[in-house]
Amino acid sequence: MSVESSEHALSAEVIDDQDDSATDDGTSEKGSSASRLEEEGDVAADYLEELLDIADIDGDIDIEVRNGRTYISIVAEEESSNLENLVGKDGEVLEALQELTRLSVLSATENRSRLVLDINGYRQERAGHLQKIAEDAAASVKESGKAVALEPMSAYERKIVHDAVADLGLVSESEGEGAGRHIVVSAD
Repeated sequence: MSVESSEHALSAEVIDDQDDSATDDGTSEKGSSASRLEEEGDVAADYLEELLDIADIDGDIDIEVRNGRTYISIVAEEESSNLENLVGKDGEVLEALQELTRLSVLSATENRSRLVLDINGYRQERAGHLQKIAEDAAASVKESGKAVALEPMSAYERKIVHDAVADLGLVSESEGEGAGRHIVVSAD
C-alpha cells in the first residue's frame, strides 16, 4: 500500500470515529460518512453484480448501512443457484471475494472500505457457531482456570468472539500472525 493510500485509509477511519460536528460546507461528519458508506455500497453492488453475471449465478444483492459499516448480502431464492460455491470451504472464497470487493471500492472511491460481505446467510450462521465456541471456551476456563487457545479465524470472526468473551466476563487476546492468528481466552 502506498503512503497516499495509507493516508486515505487513516482519514476514512477518523471520519467514522468523529462526532456530529459540522464541516465547512454545513454538512455533518456523520452525514458525509453515511453518504460515503452508501456510495461504497453502490460500488460494491455493481462489482458483485458484474461478477455474478460473468459466473452466470443468480442472486439478489441487498445493501445495508449500520454501525458505521456497509453490509452487502447476496441471497438466492432458488437453492440451485450455486451461491455456495462463492462461500467455499470454511468461508475461504467468501473472505477472498470480500477483499476483492473492498479493493474495487478503494479503486473507485480512493477510500479504504470495511464492508462486510455475506452470501446466503453464511456469516449469520457462523456468528451463532462462534458464540458457541466462545461460550465453550469460557466454560473451560472457568472450570480449569487454564487459558484456552481457539482455532485461527479472520479478523471479523475474532471480533465476534472477543465481544462474546467480554460479555461472559472473561478476557481474550489475539495471538499469532497472518492465517495463524487466533484468540486465547483466559480469566485475567
